[in-house]
Amino acid sequence: MFPGKTLLVTGGTGSFGHAVVDRFLSTDIGEIRVFSRDEAKQDEMRHRYQHRMPHLADKLKFYIGDVRDVNSVRDAMHKVDFVFHAAALKQVPSCEFFPIEAVKTNVLGTENVLAVAIRAGVEKVICLSTDKAAYPINAMGTSKAMMEKVFVAKSRTSDETLICGTRYGNVLASRGSVVPLFVEQIKSGQPLTVTDPSMTRFLMSLEEAVELVLFAFAHAETGDIMVQKAPASTIGDLAQAVRELFEADNDIKTIGIRHGEKSYETLLTFEERMSAVDMGGYFRVPADKRDLNYDKYFTEGTGMREENGSGSFEEYTSRNTEQLNVEQVKAKLLEVPYVQRELDLWKARS
Repeated sequence: MFPGKTLLVTGGTGSFGHAVVDRFLSTDIGEIRVFSRDEAKQDEMRHRYQHRMPHLADKLKFYIGDVRDVNSVRDAMHKVDFVFHAAALKQVPSCEFFPIEAVKTNVLGTENVLAVAIRAGVEKVICLSTDKAAYPINAMGTSKAMMEKVFVAKSRTSDETLICGTRYGNVLASRGSVVPLFVEQIKSGQPLTVTDPSMTRFLMSLEEAVELVLFAFAHAETGDIMVQKAPASTIGDLAQAVRELFEADNDIKTIGIRHGEKSYETLLTFEERMSAVDMGGYFRVPADKRDLNYDKYFTEGTGMREENGSGSFEEYTSRNTEQLNVEQVKAKLLEVPYVQRELDLWKARS
């Protein structure tokens, strides 16, 4: 998809960044730039690919910086063709305690990335968002909702740079997620702790998260939010699935909902569903292209909304999507390389 092109991934040392590099380093891409503020993770990532792909590692470049610092973003954006903007504060409880930090990274950091990308003549920028941005009740989701507003607003005034976004749910076994926690609790003989066993969450693999970004890259129009349809399960079934895969007898302990958690997540709001275009495995939510001259709507109106291919005006949530049972969750987990590696290690130790 990117012959001879330069791709910049902000927050590139995270789980998504590793998945992008795994996917594209061996293709005809010209260069992948990993931008992040953690030199230790960059060093670890550099050595990993020098060991695994020594003949290709020179195509991987590392830039120390922070999206909060516009100058460091500007240094990394020189001669970049495409940007995947993944840098974010993502942990719900920590954002609850430090909401201004979430604003600095998720909102103002996105403004910096987009402003620099537009000035640098970048062709396309894909901003990664989360289901927590829809009907947000926590600081993390609120900051991501504002991030979406920022890139939609920027898309209205950018003629040369296509700006769009993706929104997806829980990525299985990503850094800081619950599956690695369950695995560590099994290995240490501790109970598997769940906040509320009836709580539901969308389930996606890292590969599916990358596929969503690539689908947006190929099909999105400027200002669009692209959403991948995804199954869901209860947290209780997810814990039970991990326990059965590892053939463990650890107890499952309910500890109560943490700061800022929802009982279910939403990928499309009611209002977005009314305008969303159903593209099979994906929804496209087009940007509202109306201007600020609302006087005409007092006399002319906009007409009745139609379903526009979405089939329903119902919000799309982890409660009304396809629900996976324990066996189906186990099959989904077995698609995740991290789970496979941990299972192999567990069986070898046993």
